[in-house]
Amino acid sequence: MPRYFTEEHEWIDTEGDSATVGITDYAQEQLGDIVFVELPETGAEVVKGKDAAVVESVKAASDVYAPISGEVTETNSALEDDPGLVNSSPEEEGWFFRLTVSDKGELDGLMDEAAYKSFVDNL
Repeated sequence: MPRYFTEEHEWIDTEGDSATVGITDYAQEQLGDIVFVELPETGAEVVKGKDAAVVESVKAASDVYAPISGEVTETNSALEDDPGLVNSSPEEEGWFFRLTVSDKGELDGLMDEAAYKSFVDNL
C-alpha cells in the first residue's frame, strides 16, 4: 500500500480506489497535545488542498487538508473519545478519515516517504 505525503504534513495510504488520511508524526509534534478532532461527515466530498478536518491542541487549532479529492466513506470514531491517539499513533491508529479516490492523477504531485523526510529535514 503506497503512502504519500503533502507539504502541509498530511499522509495518505492508497489501496485501489480507497485511501486513508491522517497527519504525520512531525505535524503532531509541532501541535503538541491534541485535545479535540473535528472530522468530516461520512458522504462529504473533500477537495484536494481544501480543509477537510480540524485538529485542536493545547497550542493551537489547525486545519487538516485533503491530500486528494474524493468522498468520505468512514471517519475514525475512536478520535472522538481519545483525540490523544493522534499523538500516540499519528501514522497508524490516529488516522482521520477514509475516502473513495475520485482522481488517482492527483497523487502525482505528492511526495513519497524519502522526499517527505528530506522536506522535513530542511524545515
